[in-house]
Amino acid sequence: MMTEVARRKPVSLAGKSIHLAFGKHTVLRGVDIDVPAGDTVAVIGPSGSGKSTLLRTLNRLYEPDSGDILLDGRSVLRDNPDHLRQRIGMVFQQFNLFPHRSVLDNVMLAPRKLKRLSADAARELALAQLDRVGLKHKADARPGALSGGQQQRVAIARALAMSPQVMLFDEATSALDPEMVKDILELMAELGADGMTMLVVTHEMGFARSASDAVVFMDHGKVVETGPPDQIFEAAQTERLQRFLSQVL
Repeated sequence: MMTEVARRKPVSLAGKSIHLAFGKHTVLRGVDIDVPAGDTVAVIGPSGSGKSTLLRTLNRLYEPDSGDILLDGRSVLRDNPDHLRQRIGMVFQQFNLFPHRSVLDNVMLAPRKLKRLSADAARELALAQLDRVGLKHKADARPGALSGGQQQRVAIARALAMSPQVMLFDEATSALDPEMVKDILELMAELGADGMTMLVVTHEMGFARSASDAVVFMDHGKVVETGPPDQIFEAAQTERLQRFLSQVL
């Protein structure tokens, strides 16, 4: 079990009738999604279905054209986006670490700049999160000296250092070599088991099946089907989901 560190109580996350278009290209078409506090919800679907765009919209990296985003039932569309991102952490496909900074400095940066923590407090917090992901011993290394899987662990520690109430993972294993994927999926599963509210876009069907509380299938910018993993994988209700699973399983 991972080292316990203080963090804010998990909250529910919801998107209500979210629409988003880039110019004439409509990407999200009235998406409704609910992530109860402490649950892990996996989002699956073909490339181009809007999964990653949905995550970026929920974190307000993109602003929806219409609809609403709720944390614990309260709209956050008028909140300062920087404040919102302290509550909703995000891990991307690419690690986006600063190559000229040490691992420790990468994790300390946001708590120092955004939470205004002292250097000592930020260092203590960063070391605790690196310990949580099994990389405290690499604190003084530069990202370039780490494997891809280790760099992704640092990226996760960096997000956790902001004590988020929700974590979003956007294909967090897609840039990794196959042998590194298992470690990251196990870490994500541990976070979920530890009570973190998580929304995970993934092409890893094994993770969606074994580590999530619910699975959302998207296609063409819409949620086509939602349900518990057993229902989604064993008793798909729609022909579109049945066809998708026949291609990926």
